[in-house]
Amino acid sequence: MSLIHPDRLFPPDPTTRAIARALYDEIHDLPIFSPHGHCDPAWFAFDQPFPNPSALLIQPDHYVLRMLVSQGVTFEALGIGPEGEMGGDPRDVWRLFARNYHLFRGTPTRLWMDYTFSELFGLKERLNGDNADDYFDRIAECLARPEYRPRALFDRFGIDLLATTEGALDPLTHHAAIAKSGWNGRVVTTYRPDEVIDPDHETFAANLQRFAAVSGCDVGTWSGYLEAHRVRRAHFRYHGAVATDHGVPIPQTADLSRTECEALFHKVYTGQASPVEAGLFRAQMLTEMARMSIEDGMTMQIHPGSARNHNRSVFARLGRDKGFDIPRQVDFVGGLAPLLNAVGDAPGLKIIVFTLDETTYSRELAPLAGAYPALFIGPAWWFFDSPDGIRRQHEALIETAGFYNTVGFNDDSRAFPSLPARHDMARRVDCAFLAERVADHRLTEAEAHELALALTVELPRRAYSLSGSSS
Repeated sequence: MSLIHPDRLFPPDPTTRAIARALYDEIHDLPIFSPHGHCDPAWFAFDQPFPNPSALLIQPDHYVLRMLVSQGVTFEALGIGPEGEMGGDPRDVWRLFARNYHLFRGTPTRLWMDYTFSELFGLKERLNGDNADDYFDRIAECLARPEYRPRALFDRFGIDLLATTEGALDPLTHHAAIAKSGWNGRVVTTYRPDEVIDPDHETFAANLQRFAAVSGCDVGTWSGYLEAHRVRRAHFRYHGAVATDHGVPIPQTADLSRTECEALFHKVYTGQASPVEAGLFRAQMLTEMARMSIEDGMTMQIHPGSARNHNRSVFARLGRDKGFDIPRQVDFVGGLAPLLNAVGDAPGLKIIVFTLDETTYSRELAPLAGAYPALFIGPAWWFFDSPDGIRRQHEALIETAGFYNTVGFNDDSRAFPSLPARHDMARRVDCAFLAERVADHRLTEAEAHELALALTVELPRRAYSLSGSSS
């Protein structure tokens, strides 16, 4: 008996399923490229055993927390404290999770968890309240072994590259420690400057002062502020960064004159910017970041469409990223027009756009990516990096934008053991989608095999300018 079926996510029709199996057999064990995610680089810097099953699999995973909280479980009962502190009795947290594991039926979290329990820890029974302690003891016993330390799992998972995400003020000491250790695993950083670009950030004024200190630049002027970004981007590049990341509420961009930028920045720097002017500053900075990407070659990632920290009391009590982020409607056609008209045809520039507004796929993103050389469409993200979400995205995009204006799969994970599960899910969905197009004669089998390889390794490598083997 196994928790996971060998034909999961494949088409039910026997002929089409056989094609999907053949495609999957060629790609399932290819290296994992994870060019966007939120794993902790300290895991790989120190290579210490993971502390306990709850701290590894429950407390850092906002997919898990969100579902449990939606059913009345409190953050405090799950051991979550202010600013992401993790505490509580790990076994009690695990028992609470196990008693509520049925809540995840039909969700991608259930797929990821069952894959992890089965493939990583060798568990055969589905988790429930009765076997919670057996599960906890088995996983804890495994985590005490050397082969379950972060670097060993990195190799076991077949990861070619893993990108973490750090703010512009981060000293990158963990990445420096990884490089100094001599370990050959590729763990790189990503430049995420939201904290020094968003005037609505709760510590923005203090962040600008720290930005001046870490960059050595006078950030009180527009030119000095831009130079500080260049300095920090270069520092991130030194530590392996291949991309930047920008979490903005909406995909609004601007292309103001230098005089207008200087006047706007003065208002922002002195705390006099109105809400409209704060939004305009974020919009201008997306265009400035794109111009800097032309200079230094870093791929630009834009993640709009989330109404973040929607529950204000949870935000006040526990801080950011606790699951109360909600998709919102956005406008890419109007919003990206200033940026794309400024740099959308620039040779070598790669801008990857993600969205939580699925209605924009076929109406806006596919036609835009099918026109501007710099623009690529990121994989189904966050609420939609699921079997049905990935499939909906393929169906909405491919006929207009084609496969080659997409970038493969990003796991966007904070929960390290879920990486192979998430990539396996994406590979299976891709193979099922391709198999159906072989079965109805829109693709030949040879083309489908080429596309399966492209979606798995070639498109991510191209989008993020990565080297590496495809076998």
